[in-house]
Amino acid sequence: MKKVVVLTGAGVSAESGIKTFRDADGLWEGHDVMQVASPQGWRQDRELVLDFYNQRRRQLKEVQPNEGHLALLDLEAKYNVQIITQNVDDLHERAGSKNIVHLHGELTKARSTLDAGLIYDCTNDINIGDKCDKGAQLRPHIVWFGEAVPMLETAALICSKADFLIIIGTSMQVYPAAGLVGYAPSNIPIFYIDPKPTVNYELQMVNQLTIIEENATTGVRKVVDRLLELA
Repeated sequence: MKKVVVLTGAGVSAESGIKTFRDADGLWEGHDVMQVASPQGWRQDRELVLDFYNQRRRQLKEVQPNEGHLALLDLEAKYNVQIITQNVDDLHERAGSKNIVHLHGELTKARSTLDAGLIYDCTNDINIGDKCDKGAQLRPHIVWFGEAVPMLETAALICSKADFLIIIGTSMQVYPAAGLVGYAPSNIPIFYIDPKPTVNYELQMVNQLTIIEENATTGVRKVVDRLLELA
């Protein structure tokens, strides 16, 4: 069974009503990014950071997977499908996809500030005083600016074994995620779905690049149908 690797970004979730963190003016929901998405911001004001992600977690309960998420599930009938997402929501899981790597963490999990290996399911608020089994404060299980991306090596290995690559709803400007294309075999078909696609350096090296200038809800279905026909 051939392997389809899917790289997804904020664009696939935006159509479900998930706000993209970064606004046009560079703020994240009215906050400077370093206030709410950096170790420095966490040290300076834990309550602010926790409230920011608590609000995102509450919002997540009000939205549903869209046609873009659901269409990917159809591929699993004919292909080995692996999703690598930059999104911290759980919409791929709720759509039914089974093999998902979260590069930037997961909003529905919390982890220890003492031991990064202590990770807990978290669907409600995290508050000051909520502690791990070792007695340390819990924090959002999110990769902040300035922190390592633990799943990057795993994602690169997955991309290196792809027979097809689908890129959905991402600017291809945020590294290291945008560089994952460079690990895929240069001769495989790559489909890039985005209303305003940006062909970065790695994509310029691709031999079989198909760009679909559409939103995820319509563009993903076209690519899925094409791959199902090939199968």
